[in-house]
Amino acid sequence: MKMLTKLTLLFAIFSFDYTATTLASDPDPVQDFCIPNPRFGPIRTPHLTILPCKNSSDVTTDDFVFSGVRTAGNFTETGLAAKPVNPATFPGLNTLGMSFVRADIKVGGINPPHFHPRATEIAYVVQGSVYSGFVDSGNRVFAKTIEQGEVMVFPRGLVHFQMNVGDKPATIFGSFNSQNPGTQKIPSALFGSEIKEDLLEKAFGLSPRQIGVMKRRFVPKSAR
Repeated sequence: MKMLTKLTLLFAIFSFDYTATTLASDPDPVQDFCIPNPRFGPIRTPHLTILPCKNSSDVTTDDFVFSGVRTAGNFTETGLAAKPVNPATFPGLNTLGMSFVRADIKVGGINPPHFHPRATEIAYVVQGSVYSGFVDSGNRVFAKTIEQGEVMVFPRGLVHFQMNVGDKPATIFGSFNSQNPGTQKIPSALFGSEIKEDLLEKAFGLSPRQIGVMKRRFVPKSAR
């Protein structure tokens, strides 16, 4: 009976810990807003970074307006130009638990498979036709072409992708339920990191030469 009680207690503790972990998200704000004060640097602790707020009397409407996504960013070789916006670029977002991105995709261009470890994303097609989707943990693909005015949601932590299948440039506005969603691009994470080459060879059935080609493509130039 004692053993059963101990097992029950351990299970309850484990369940609580698991639930607390899976439900973790950006902390709730304890005030209306917190515009970081540029006069002071961040206060760093072992577990978090605290940005001192401006005095509310010094806050203006301009602190809550951002015009940096009026135009597209710089395009990569995949035909994607992304402009992520977070509290570092738009201080008005600080402590509000959200961020966003403007993504422009050339005709035939792609937003390669990637995921956000700390946020669910909602993608709104401003213009164009975009083949868009994600893969669940059972490797089932949920994908279709979404048009101007349509929205698709990408659950937190799941690999997703986009491709412009229209005959004109596409623009997407993505919103995240975290001010620091993080982005892990699958090709770069695998071939642009320091994973041992023989492991990659066995995992993908590629030759050392082929692995070398992939690594040269994705290893950051600064690390070469």
